[in-house]
Amino acid sequence: MRIPILRLGDILLTSIQVDLTDAEVMQFQTDVLHAIADIEARGLVIEITALEVVDSFMARTINDTANMAQMIGAEVVVCGMRPAVALTLIEMGRGLIGVETTFNLNEGLARLNKKIAQRGDSSLTDDEDAV
Repeated sequence: MRIPILRLGDILLTSIQVDLTDAEVMQFQTDVLHAIADIEARGLVIEITALEVVDSFMARTINDTANMAQMIGAEVVVCGMRPAVALTLIEMGRGLIGVETTFNLNEGLARLNKKIAQRGDSSLTDDEDAV
């Protein structure tokens, strides 16, 4: 199964809606990084609202994907983490290190646009906030 990656101007949006196997998580990471490089994306939103469980491998891969995306030039926000998922990750000692998180997609896009604007880049999804 491939997770769709949508383009919104110079931002990529991906929403993980189902539990993934380890192989699917690794394919997701590869797909996201290639998509960022292909369009020279300035931002990436990883939306995980539908996930009721995030195991340590998936958490590490999401964290690594976000850090890799930042290394190649994209700002990253993970949004929609459920409180129970956050609690479980912390109890496992597996928080998201160096990754911005928000409650929902709307906040995620707003935060991403603000981060891009602070760098001096512009985004097509919310130019008014980039002033």
